Amino acid sequence: MDAPGRPVVVKLGGSFAFSPQLRLWVEALAACAGRVVIAPGGGPFADTVRSAQKRMGFDERAAHEMALLAMAQYGRALMSFNGLLSAADSIEDIHRDLARGRVPVWMPARMAAIAGDISPTWDATSDSLAAWLAGRIGASRLLLVKHVEFQWNRAHANDLVAMGIVDKEFVRHLETSGAEVFILGPADHRIAAAAIRDGAPVGIPVG
Repeated sequence: MDAPGRPVVVKLGGSFAFSPQLRLWVEALAACAGRVVIAPGGGPFADTVRSAQKRMGFDERAAHEMALLAMAQYGRALMSFNGLLSAADSIEDIHRDLARGRVPVWMPARMAAIAGDISPTWDATSDSLAAWLAGRIGASRLLLVKHVEFQWNRAHANDLVAMGIVDKEFVRHLETSGAEVFILGPADHRIAAAAIRDGAPVGIPVG
């Protein structure tokens, strides 16, 4: 069960950008307004940064800061699908929107760009940032929504890194987040909303 007053962070992967399930996930999370914070992936916007870096040759810090803006672009697209979603770029904004019965969509550039414990490289992408955010806002759980079908009973974070499912810095940020972490697959929107509202377990636990 979730502790009273502690939100759930949901990292909604950028791989859903062109999936028909994206809007289903947005509607499921909107049904949890006041309880859930969305940490957006970078999706096609981050892919554009990667491609441009290869051709232009700008450094890792520049790419990192541009990728943070890519997450904001994806988040802004999510907001267009439901009026309960609202942009939040600070801890104060996040808690205010939760109190107002809304769904904060984290815009990471303001907080993450100045954080000394986030590597300004591709080693720390939206999964690590979501775990970092969970620790900053005192979230009870972090749900990683991935466009992958899982058949496991439990996942190990180091194995997820080795398989490229999460980024290289994820384990470090998971350990300091203080949140329980679970992975959900594409069709889990059917059960996610009720579980989040009820504080019930959902997804595959990550240790």
